[in-house]
Amino acid sequence: MRVFHSIEEAGREIKNPVVTTGSFDGVHVGHKMILKRITALAREVDGESVLITFHPHPRKVLYPECKSLQLIASQEEKIELLRQTGLDNVIIMEFTKEFSQTTTLEFVENLLVKKLGVRKVVIGFNHHFGRNREGDLESLIKLGEKHNFEVEEIPEQDIQNETVSSTKIREAIHEGYIQKANAYLDHYYIVTGNIHVKEQPYITLGFPTVRLEITEESKLIPITGTYAVTINYNWNQYRALAIINNCQRPDNMQCGLVALDLFLLDERELTGRRVTLTLHKRIGNLQPDAGDEIVTKSLSKAIEQAEELIY
Repeated sequence: MRVFHSIEEAGREIKNPVVTTGSFDGVHVGHKMILKRITALAREVDGESVLITFHPHPRKVLYPECKSLQLIASQEEKIELLRQTGLDNVIIMEFTKEFSQTTTLEFVENLLVKKLGVRKVVIGFNHHFGRNREGDLESLIKLGEKHNFEVEEIPEQDIQNETVSSTKIREAIHEGYIQKANAYLDHYYIVTGNIHVKEQPYITLGFPTVRLEITEESKLIPITGTYAVTINYNWNQYRALAIINNCQRPDNMQCGLVALDLFLLDERELTGRRVTLTLHKRIGNLQPDAGDEIVTKSLSKAIEQAEELIY
């Protein structure tokens, strides 16, 4: 998969582009259906599949005063998840307030048609784009007729009788319903960061840990609790118990990560390494201020359960 940072950079390098566009946060099951479709269509016309996505997330630019948006995937994680889908090209466009004023007509004619030479466009169910979200399926079809490209809409995707959306996935992750989120995503929820041992808050209780430093400030982290996880590093996996202690406020979905500590179930020196956590399941609550005896019993039980869950 090739990664471009502007349509100008991609230029006419892409042959017979079959395009979709959107934030694609999390690359969930609905996104994957769209990507699978554009890749299949691209093969039919001897072309290439293209996702045009945006960084930063549009809501962070349009509503900077709103701090509640948490991302399912960092840009680094999203690129890797996209790579796994078989997509040919991703164009990551810088999203600015100026760009947000681009009309549907300007976006299609100046970018998709003139600079990219689009052959087909596929959008998700009820997808809107352009200034003030004015562009929709109907307007895209009209522009397609004018500029000789085809348009297709993918139906919404249901999992367990619920429509999949990034918003629902964020809610599931935040509340600790990891297995539900994983089903919506059609892959495990991941968290990428750097391992260090500057702090070991549970070592006096007999639980030496390492800490995961997360570099994406908007990364969504689940509620306080213990989680069965695997650590992915250098094509290997190591089992661990994640101990998350999150700052919670009734008036805010999440006000920031306090700590994500890892008790390693498999011995391995990972200090200083950049790793990716795969989250399997929330095991239970954590009461860090409940007293040493209660915390010790809670962690011991969680470790046993984690070892049973991931083997």
